[in-house]
Amino acid sequence: MNMFAGLDSEAYDRKYSDRQLLQRIGRFLGVYRLKIAASFAALMLMAVMSTGFPLLIAAALDRLPVPPVQLAQLAAASLSIGVLMWGLNYWRARWFSELIGDVVLALRSEAFRAAAEHDLSFYDEFRSGRVISRITSDTQDFAQGLQLLGDILDDIAAVLVLLVVLMRLEWRLTLLVVALTPFVFWMASAWRHLARGFTQRASRAIANVNAAIQEAVTGISVAKNFRQEATIYSQFTEVNRASYDINWQRGFLLATVFPALNAMVGCGSALLIYAGGRAAGAGIITAGTWFLFLAAVERFWFPVSQLAAFWSQFQGGLAAAERVFALIDAEPAVRQTGAQQLKLQGTLEFSDVHFRYSRQEAVLRGFSLRIEPGESVALVGHTGAGKSSVIKLLARFYDFQSGSLRIDGHDVRSLELRSLRSQLGLVPQMPFLFAGSVADNIRYACPQATDAQLLLIARQIGAGEWLGALPNGLDSEVGERGSRLSLGQRQLVALARVLVQRPPVFILDEATASIDPFTEAQIQEALELILKRCTSIMIAHRLSTVRSASRIIVMAHGEIIEHGSHTQLLSDGGHYAEIYQTYFRHQSPDYTVPQSTPAAVIIE
Repeated sequence: MNMFAGLDSEAYDRKYSDRQLLQRIGRFLGVYRLKIAASFAALMLMAVMSTGFPLLIAAALDRLPVPPVQLAQLAAASLSIGVLMWGLNYWRARWFSELIGDVVLALRSEAFRAAAEHDLSFYDEFRSGRVISRITSDTQDFAQGLQLLGDILDDIAAVLVLLVVLMRLEWRLTLLVVALTPFVFWMASAWRHLARGFTQRASRAIANVNAAIQEAVTGISVAKNFRQEATIYSQFTEVNRASYDINWQRGFLLATVFPALNAMVGCGSALLIYAGGRAAGAGIITAGTWFLFLAAVERFWFPVSQLAAFWSQFQGGLAAAERVFALIDAEPAVRQTGAQQLKLQGTLEFSDVHFRYSRQEAVLRGFSLRIEPGESVALVGHTGAGKSSVIKLLARFYDFQSGSLRIDGHDVRSLELRSLRSQLGLVPQMPFLFAGSVADNIRYACPQATDAQLLLIARQIGAGEWLGALPNGLDSEVGERGSRLSLGQRQLVALARVLVQRPPVFILDEATASIDPFTEAQIQEALELILKRCTSIMIAHRLSTVRSASRIIVMAHGEIIEHGSHTQLLSDGGHYAEIYQTYFRHQSPDYTVPQSTPAAVIIE
């Protein structure tokens, strides 16, 4: 097995040049240009002090013996410079730490906003764990890259000051140093492309690790039920090992940068020793100047090497930024042609709609349906008939390939998405509840609702008896994903949420799981309250829901094959009658077990 399998780029990944990335990063940094300027000014002052103070000491030593007064002045100057450098370093570190925090906060917020606004088709294709990794791990890697940028500013300040010192000592040898410097950067650039590639693969590997953890924790109950703990551990070990292998190779590559640069610097120093020695022997410079120049050059090469190595090390930050920007820039599959805000009345019209999730078999083929305001429609059909696709298109979770979908006579693509969805009350097949109380989840669609309003609405469902089954009523904690509540209770919370929202259009994808008759009666009572207020389109799996609809639409293979009322469709003896006999008949209160059916016998 290839240990690096799964490290390929995602379909929405893009290739950005270094210039494009730096320009994009620059837009984030530009907001904080004052902090950057202040930090660099502090660095320049620190560099001048750290370089100038030894020269001051050297000048004093040249005048030995030094009078006691001058020694005292020198000591006071040393103390003052030390205190000033400490203060400058404190503010420089504080400003730059704030700068990094501000930039990462802005980048992470923008990445999360983009992830939240991506279509459902995006999450059907790409694993959520990898998306989470881009928002968390990659933004943190980018922060480490910015920290390197702070070190680089320090090195730039040191190089500029030392260049001035070297020019004052011996300008001819300084020109030789400057001529040698590009070779150091050229050698470092050889690592740049390798570093970018290894870093991108390392980021994908840690994304796989995060995805494996997220999937294992989410599905831990299923794994335990089938005793597959060892399997998920083995799968995690595989992706974790792949992450280890690619990361140690990346670390080794980056660790070889400085030894190679030091070798190049050593060659340059050897050339300077030879050239300087010849110059000193010819009397062009003094031996003392030659020695002082070599000492200054040693201090000069260190920040130059840091600057040269920075571009290879900074590839980690650039690769992380590239992955985050790719998430932000991913093209939406659902495109709006306008941003019209409309108060919905509830007229829905599908005209010759064709839809497919991929290039495979079409899901909807020429689907046409008109629903009048206040009408309730139940969609019935076998699995794969296209029922869920209809409501996903209505909610604009997906875009259709051809045909038209109009709401109140307006093309759905011309409406502003946020406004449209705020007027749709959607209850999915498996209602999702956020960690918090029952009240928090009911209030989710209408944050301004008061506790009294929530209690009033909750009591409209089954006279509020369902609240008695909760330990603390509306204040009961639902747990992660609503795990502390039964499926029926989660549905009641989701329906109460719609009642609070009071949307003009109600969409229900009914759960297929069986629910006890008492809870079903409460759910039906909540549905009847909703159906009185709005246009409704429901995917029905219960006979009670089907009968409550004013019209039944029977679907098969993405097309409408029958429509009418419950009584009419039964009398026609068509596909609906077949579905009724197979799925719904036993739910009827008039249903009796056939005499030929053997009764179950329990032997104790």
